[in-house]
Amino acid sequence: MLFWPSKSVTENPKSTGLVLFGLGVLVTLLSYMMLKSNERLRAGIKGFGLGHILLGALDMLRASYKQR
Repeated sequence: MLFWPSKSVTENPKSTGLVLFGLGVLVTLLSYMMLKSNERLRAGIKGFGLGHILLGALDMLRASYKQR
């Protein structure tokens, strides 16, 4: 993947959250660029992207990361 972090997930567990967050941003932006597409399809893709943004942010804020 183009934006994959340089360290492995075991060395830096926050990178999983960053990857999820970045994927969500890219997919959400893709849904905004689909101007002439079906509205229901756009809404589904946007929801998928926003869900990944939320999951990535929650993954980065987990208590297990703050202990390390």
